[in-house]
Amino acid sequence: MTEHRTRGRLTHLSDPEGVAPSSGYTHVVTGTGRLAAVSGQMPFDASGELVGADDPTAQARQVFRNMERCLTAVGATFAHVMKLTYFVTDIAHVPQILAARDEFIDTARPPASTVVQVVALYRPDLLLEVDALALLSAE
Repeated sequence: MTEHRTRGRLTHLSDPEGVAPSSGYTHVVTGTGRLAAVSGQMPFDASGELVGADDPTAQARQVFRNMERCLTAVGATFAHVMKLTYFVTDIAHVPQILAARDEFIDTARPPASTVVQVVALYRPDLLLEVDALALLSAE
């Protein structure tokens, strides 16, 4: 079993015994501290305008920019994120979404993740929504 430690008192277990190794996510992330739940972020700019119509990469970058702003508001960074949940309207967009995500996270210590294809999101022009759980220090 491989164990990695990161900032924010998180422990990443990428290959628990008897579980196939992961690619691009960590199977289990644990830690101690204060939990922050970030609601599903959508690809809207600060004025509420959609960013990247029909462009999964542009939408993903905006989603992660919004998430970064939410994390900053509570004194966290992507290094504190222990779990991401992706809701996508087309599973074929996942490689582009993950490539955009990789611009924001430490790819050597990725968070635990779940990807779900959904029939629809809040609006028909949305391609994805992503929520997060982050663990901050106890102070």
